[in-house]
Amino acid sequence: MIKKVLLAFAVTLAAINIKAQTEEPRELNCYNKWSQKFDERGADEVEDGIYTDVIITSRIGAKANCWSGKAEVRGKKLVKLYIIKEDDTYEEVVRTWKGNSNKDVVIINGVSASMITVHNELINVLWPKKIKAKKAAARKAPDPTDD
Repeated sequence: MIKKVLLAFAVTLAAINIKAQTEEPRELNCYNKWSQKFDERGADEVEDGIYTDVIITSRIGAKANCWSGKAEVRGKKLVKLYIIKEDDTYEEVVRTWKGNSNKDVVIINGVSASMITVHNELINVLWPKKIKAKKAAARKAPDPTDD
């Protein structure tokens, strides 16, 4: 009896191991790709004004959607955000927010703080044109010569 249980356990463990080895690495979603870019390069400060070149992200769990958007910044804080529709009209992003997560939204390194809805949807605004230029790579030193 014990041998059968151990054999069943070993077969199950082997199947789990094979499945883990064959799974492809998880692909980055649009928010993660942008977030990584901001982390690598940094971003200039977002000044007060209306921006029609932002990206609005919506995430629930590992799934994310990214839309072209418009955002208004006052007092260096995000005050309004809109999604740009296919017909070039704007639709204000209106949600039922948890607490006051949509109030006094700071912008750090070109990305707004996360706002959270009562349905646990996370919303951020990104300013891609504020990303700092890519730094030049270090120049490799030449190999020694026999002169």
